[in-house]
Amino acid sequence: MMACGTDLNLPPGFSFSPTDEQLLLHFLYPKTSLPSHPSIIPDLDLSLHDPWQLNGKALSSGNQHYFFSRAKENRSTENGYWKEIGVTEAVVSASEKVGMKKYLVFNLGEAPQGTETSWVMQEFHICSSSFSTASTRGRRKSDQCRSKWVLCKAYEKKSSESEEGVNCYNDENDSGTELSWLDEFYMSLDEDVEEVMSLPN
Repeated sequence: MMACGTDLNLPPGFSFSPTDEQLLLHFLYPKTSLPSHPSIIPDLDLSLHDPWQLNGKALSSGNQHYFFSRAKENRSTENGYWKEIGVTEAVVSASEKVGMKKYLVFNLGEAPQGTETSWVMQEFHICSSSFSTASTRGRRKSDQCRSKWVLCKAYEKKSSESEEGVNCYNDENDSGTELSWLDEFYMSLDEDVEEVMSLPN
C-alpha cells in the first residue's frame, strides 16, 4: 500500500485523515494491547528526529506526519525540544473517555530559553481505565492515561492556514499588532467553547 515514510498511495480524492477517535481505537489501542499487531504507522524515537526530519520517516499525509513513540517526559532532540503548552483535550467515543490529546510546540535551543517555532505536535494517550473492568478506586488520576506508547501527529503551522481548529485571526481594522499562532490557538479554543454554549438545548 505504501513505502514507509512516504505519502499514502491512495486514489485521487482520498487521503489519510483519521479522526482523533480513530487514531486511538484503530491504531494506538492495538499498538499498546497487541505489540505484534501490524500497522502502517512506524515507530520512531522522538529524541532522534527534529520535526523537519520526519518527512520520509513518519507516515506522511500532506503536511501531517504520524508516528508511534515511547512515552517520555524528556522530549528533547539534537536541536531543540517539544514543550507542552498546557492544553489537554479528552477524546471521547460513545460518550466514554477513551484517551487524551496533548498539544506541544517545538522550540529551538535548550530549555527553558528556547525559541518557539511553528511546528506543532498532538500527542495521543490511551486511557487504560476505559478498556479495563478493574476498579480504579484508589488509583491516582494521572495514572489512568499512562501507557508505554503514544501516537504523535506533527505538522508545521502555516500563518495562512487553519488546521485542527487552530484558526488565524486577521482583522483588517487591527492596529497592526500581530498575534502569535499560540495566541490565536487559545482564542480559537475560546471560540469553540462559546459556540458549544450557544447551541440550543
